Amino acid sequence: MIGTETDKLVFAATAAAERGPEHVTEPVAYDAILLAGFGGPEGPGDVMPFLHNVTRGRGVPEARLEEVAQHYRAFGGVSPINAHNRELKAAIERELAGRGIDLPVIWGNRNWSPYLTDALIEARAAGYSKLIAIATSAYSSYSSCRQYREDFAIALNETGLAGELEVDKVRQFFDHPGFVTPFVEGLVGGLRTICEAIAGIDLSSEVEVLFSTHSIPSMDAAKSGPASRKFGEGGAYEAQHRAVAEVVVAGALRELVDSGSEHFSTTPENLTWQLVFQSRSGPATTPWLEPDINDAIAGASARGVRAVVIVPIGFVSDHLEVQWDLDVEACETAAQHGLLVERVPTPGVHPAFVAGLVDLVLERRDGVPVPNRPAVTALGPCYDVCRPGCCENVRMGFKSAIAGLAP
Repeated sequence: MIGTETDKLVFAATAAAERGPEHVTEPVAYDAILLAGFGGPEGPGDVMPFLHNVTRGRGVPEARLEEVAQHYRAFGGVSPINAHNRELKAAIERELAGRGIDLPVIWGNRNWSPYLTDALIEARAAGYSKLIAIATSAYSSYSSCRQYREDFAIALNETGLAGELEVDKVRQFFDHPGFVTPFVEGLVGGLRTICEAIAGIDLSSEVEVLFSTHSIPSMDAAKSGPASRKFGEGGAYEAQHRAVAEVVVAGALRELVDSGSEHFSTTPENLTWQLVFQSRSGPATTPWLEPDINDAIAGASARGVRAVVIVPIGFVSDHLEVQWDLDVEACETAAQHGLLVERVPTPGVHPAFVAGLVDLVLERRDGVPVPNRPAVTALGPCYDVCRPGCCENVRMGFKSAIAGLAP
């Protein structure tokens, strides 16, 4: 029996999720999928308004915004992220159709048109009342999970649809095989390319794998995930990335061994890798996660490394921060140090990734038991309903959010 909104422990949740279980194993007849993106400018005039949307309330200096704006202007003032999300939406729709699943996909963004409010109004106008949301972000942190959940709640309130729409959200998918598989394949390809380019290179001592993700304030990292899990100084955000990196390295090296690559002679333990960070945007006085990828490249060169493979493990698509910070700045740094560099693709619309997103929706639609949910690290499968206090933003405090217990 569905209670009133005030009876719910989880804001705007379906009856199966409203009492806040860690994992929801009761089937839910969802009407539609809500695909939530970050958003990006689609013309030069959009750039600064978009950046103001992204950084509202964070105190980022205007000079820093102008610096970032130049990156967008180098690409004609158009971010590729909206085009990627249109492609992803179409790919999910094809996957659903191929499986005979009648679930429409509605797309909305946090920071640019089409906004989440537009998507909710579209959903209600079509007669839908139960939505299952997919955020295009795999890991646990304020900006990559809780902020999406808050934005859903804000959009529900702004549209006046909080009592008319129920919105659940799929679990964070950092260690779902659909997300991890493209990185394994990419690392294999990157290592082979380097071996072909530099004959006789020693993979165990002359190649370093750099797993790159977005830097976030150290305080936010420490608060990521529920405190009860005791993830350590870097919180769930860093722990999840490290766990996935270990799986990607092991999987790639197994594939090279199994394929009998003539270039390969090391074991998984002997392949050097590290987790690095990019795209810092906050004031210099605030500690952020390190090392920066450019510093890591310089350090690798000083250790005698001849080539690096960059794996953008924190991202789902080749958006502007991937293209600028990795394909431009990091590659320039590598060239300055005389290093060969290979950058692995993001999942994008890789068939395994698209199929994995649909599988995540079906987990919730069908109430799949936890032991039957795939996860390639010991940290998952992640929660369907975030735990109290999960991914706190200390500077801004707790706001109402969907798909999680208060606060």
